[in-house]
Amino acid sequence: MPFTDILGHDRIVEVLRRSLRSGKTAHSYLFEGIPGSGRKKTALTLIQALFCTALPDDACGVCPSCRKIEGGNHPDIHQIAPLPDKRDISIEQLREMQRDLSLRPYEAPRKACIIDPAERMSVNAANSLLKTLEEPPGNALIILLTENAGMLLSTVRSRCQLIRFAPLSPEHVLSLLERSGMAPETAALVAPMSGGSLQRAMELDNESLTARREAVLSRLSQLTIHQIATVFDAAEELSGNRDATLELLDMLLSFFRDAVHLGAGNADIVNRSVRPAIESIATRRSFPRNLELLERIYETRRDIQRNANPKLALDHLFMALAEGVR
Repeated sequence: MPFTDILGHDRIVEVLRRSLRSGKTAHSYLFEGIPGSGRKKTALTLIQALFCTALPDDACGVCPSCRKIEGGNHPDIHQIAPLPDKRDISIEQLREMQRDLSLRPYEAPRKACIIDPAERMSVNAANSLLKTLEEPPGNALIILLTENAGMLLSTVRSRCQLIRFAPLSPEHVLSLLERSGMAPETAALVAPMSGGSLQRAMELDNESLTARREAVLSRLSQLTIHQIATVFDAAEELSGNRDATLELLDMLLSFFRDAVHLGAGNADIVNRSVRPAIESIATRRSFPRNLELLERIYETRRDIQRNANPKLALDHLFMALAEGVR
């Protein structure tokens, strides 16, 4: 997989390719980002480019080394994860990895290891890794993947080059879903609700999501501050547990982001299959008001992530959504 297959992380790709060209890749990297944001794909592409026998700063995809990595059977790449019946990555797994890294590579110029998720290393396992991160045997490359670097020991973080992966944009998720063979209409439905994660987009239940989307759009069309019952009815119907409320807010973010695009004169939106409803959102409120509401939805999402009461937060949000409706 060449670096051109990685969408949404142009700056990161350029940094990595520059290090490959100069021959100055780090011994240890810490890739931070949500699952499905492209961390693992980038890690594998970096290793593939490092092992590639044809190109100096990318993966050709056709040499024997590239084909083996693509097929997941290169003998010099090791992936460490919790065992199926365990929660954490054990110190025994790390010691076995260290013994393997100390051996000469079978085919590649060096060995490589991906630890995912790195925050699941036990304290003993993480401590045992410190010297290996600082001085990998045989010039080995070690890449740790984590959702939150703050969950790792500071001594581990300090020995790695930290690279942060932002969530993917809905447009990039849409493109990747279509590349994977998903039907365009299905991809257009799930991409805006993915939260920037290709993995989450692939896992979404399309049928229940369609029904929920229709319910949300229906409630939005009925909101008016002159009939306060519509506000509390909407919050009551659409609220749920924390995860369901966050999904609802992701949906609202997608709708209002598209409405702002339309208000700014950009006709290309993500929620194309419900374009009339998005146009209604855009025209029922002024452009400045839709911008304010977009930020308000972001704030509500952050509050709920910090354990605010979902129902109360939605009551306040739907009051704001009802204000200024034409």
